[in-house]
Amino acid sequence: MDPVELLILLIGSLAVTGFARAKGLPAPLLVTAVALAASLIPGLPHIEIDSEVILTVVLPPLLYSAALDVSWQSFQTSIKQIRRLGIFLVIVTALVVGVVAYFLIPDMTLPAAILLGAIVAPPDAVSAAAIGRKLGLPRRVMTVLSGESLINDAASLTLVRVFTLIIAGTSLTIWQDLGIFGLAIGVGLVVGGVLGVLVHWIRMRINDPVVETIMSILLPFVAYIGAEHLSGSGVIAVVTAGLYIGYNSPKEGYATRLQERPLWTSIDVILEGFVFALIGLQLNDVVQKLIESERSLGQTLTAAVVVLLVVILVRPLFVFESYVRNRFNGRWLRPLRVKLSRGHPSLRWMRGSAEPKLNWRELTVISWTGMRGVVTLAAAVSVVASPTEIPAQDTIFVIAFIVTVGTLLLQGLTLPFVIRALKVQDPEEGIQDVRSEMRLNERTTRAAIDLIEQRRPEWGERFGVEATDVFVARLKARLERAAETFRQDAVEEETEDQQLPSRLRGSQMQDIRRDLLDRRREIVLEEREKGNLDEEVMRRVLVTLDAEELAMDSAQASRSRS
Repeated sequence: MDPVELLILLIGSLAVTGFARAKGLPAPLLVTAVALAASLIPGLPHIEIDSEVILTVVLPPLLYSAALDVSWQSFQTSIKQIRRLGIFLVIVTALVVGVVAYFLIPDMTLPAAILLGAIVAPPDAVSAAAIGRKLGLPRRVMTVLSGESLINDAASLTLVRVFTLIIAGTSLTIWQDLGIFGLAIGVGLVVGGVLGVLVHWIRMRINDPVVETIMSILLPFVAYIGAEHLSGSGVIAVVTAGLYIGYNSPKEGYATRLQERPLWTSIDVILEGFVFALIGLQLNDVVQKLIESERSLGQTLTAAVVVLLVVILVRPLFVFESYVRNRFNGRWLRPLRVKLSRGHPSLRWMRGSAEPKLNWRELTVISWTGMRGVVTLAAAVSVVASPTEIPAQDTIFVIAFIVTVGTLLLQGLTLPFVIRALKVQDPEEGIQDVRSEMRLNERTTRAAIDLIEQRRPEWGERFGVEATDVFVARLKARLERAAETFRQDAVEEETEDQQLPSRLRGSQMQDIRRDLLDRRREIVLEEREKGNLDEEVMRRVLVTLDAEELAMDSAQASRSRS
């Protein structure tokens, strides 16, 4: 892609994204629609998708950023649902689409047809998540959608790898297929885990927000390329590293957290706009391939529409099959399992484990969030550019494009209506979050006051009883105000500090306040570790504590400069 074309594409997609955000519209859908319309303008330069650029440059930071925001506790709790959708649904979709495409397209072999199924199998949760957050989907639903999007790309790309080898003439047994899957997952987990631990260890020791942020930016690329180089799943490596760093970020410096959050939000906005614009601009390429195709236009379009319908229908059937089966197991089989396991300790495994229960309304929303995105189109482009002779290569690209755009527009445009019609929003969840945050703020404040009382004798000996009493009263008043308002006015701080004895000003008081903030953060982490606190609430509380420390440091820096 020419640098000027790239710059124009980035600026144009950002302008449309900004307009969509200002008007409260789903940005991915609007960007795609505008790009589709722009592709019809005569004389517009042809912009091709480079699959290597998409999979190596664009996909890793998007996955990493999403993994940073996922609650590890919620992810663990919903792992069964995430695994069903992120792995097994991808496999089922690939097989069903493969069988249908094999009978619809005469010159397509069964491996090539399943390859097509693997390409169109993984949904892209970017647009679904944006709509869900705006309309207030319950956190348990958002966790399932986000978790699915983190692992379904790995399952799809591994299937693409397997069936490309089969088409190339490599004879693989079922055990070799499973071995490729196992190797991809295992290597991805190891690479991502090792890199996550290493980066976190370094970031805990260097105390340099700029360098720490640069390490965070480089991490997804290193994880992806490193895992792929070792025949592993780059997607799994990036997700593993992101989950580890996100879970442990509260233990790192506040300045890094405050710096990274807006940075990753900005990266998400520019990359998402870029990839959806790129999808829309492929319309000319699709039309050209249809014209040059050896089969009739009607035959190709018919196959594409049928595959689109199959892709849309397989998801709700799979989702509700699990729901019906679980209902049957819960009503009839689980009591029997519990009874048997009580009589026979060796059968305890039959009881099963608890997981968040989703009602039929929530499952309906999940079943309608099957919009395809950049991975589908990038995989299709990689098939077209592959040196391996793949039957019906151009047809695979055309069908993948129609499925991607069709699901984005059909399901993406109707998803808000489905959410509102089924009344899936959970207004109580927001109220509960506020209450949890208030309780946590009260507890951290009490913990800090307790620490003050523990340190009072020491301060009395160092600074005098009278000065200590004044200082303790000041600290307690500030902590009580902080329970309601977390941001302090630096000018007011400076005026109040002048009223204290000189021995309690400056760096010593800053150190004391920092100790109190550290203690409050410890309480936050303790509550998270005990499972008493949702990570989203934890992050909001940490932002206020981080902002308080930032204001304190800024005031200190200002005094130093003056």
